[in-house]
Amino acid sequence: MTIRVLLADDHEFFRSGFRSALETQPDLECVGDVGDGREAVTEIERLRPDVAVLDVRMPRMDGLAAAEAVLGRGSATRIILLTTYDDDSYIYRGLRAGASGFCLKSMPTEELLGAIRVAARGDALIDPSVTARLVTRFTDGLAPAPAPASSTQLDRLTGREREILLEMARGRSNAEIASRLYVGEQTVKTHVSHVLTKLGLRDRVQAVIYAYENSLL
Repeated sequence: MTIRVLLADDHEFFRSGFRSALETQPDLECVGDVGDGREAVTEIERLRPDVAVLDVRMPRMDGLAAAEAVLGRGSATRIILLTTYDDDSYIYRGLRAGASGFCLKSMPTEELLGAIRVAARGDALIDPSVTARLVTRFTDGLAPAPAPASSTQLDRLTGREREILLEMARGRSNAEIASRLYVGEQTVKTHVSHVLTKLGLRDRVQAVIYAYENSLL
């Protein structure tokens, strides 16, 4: 199945080059490219791409605001945010909005293309080492103060699902969780899916944020 991609970046040279790279891939199709966040919101709603790649810094509406606008309306499009800054405050705000992750523009093109495929599969783009760094920054006061736990939501989880949530929040992969809990990796995947569904979360990165905000770590 071809992955339909929309690209939004105010730098025409970067946009043109990345679009050309997309068009060399048999499984990727660039359905549109725009130069600012407002256009991105309009085109995502019109074209309904599988993945939208948005630059964080754009005129009229930045990528973060565009992501919040699109995902706040329940769009199924997966959002990747591009930035030249490795800034945890941007990462936190973007992930809270429901973005699938962040990529630095300095990443090799092949890695950016791979990131699109990862997002299209419904996976997050934050690896365990970055997850651990984010949690550390949260506890240092970067993020808003944790909200009280929702007992109604948490009560929906079984004991095992709570264990899985905590393991995800510590940045562990499915394979690592399976090894620690002495279960199969497919069983872990099933539990992860149940946790995300019951808590109304898009992906495991949002599960990390949920665990922090609800003082579960």
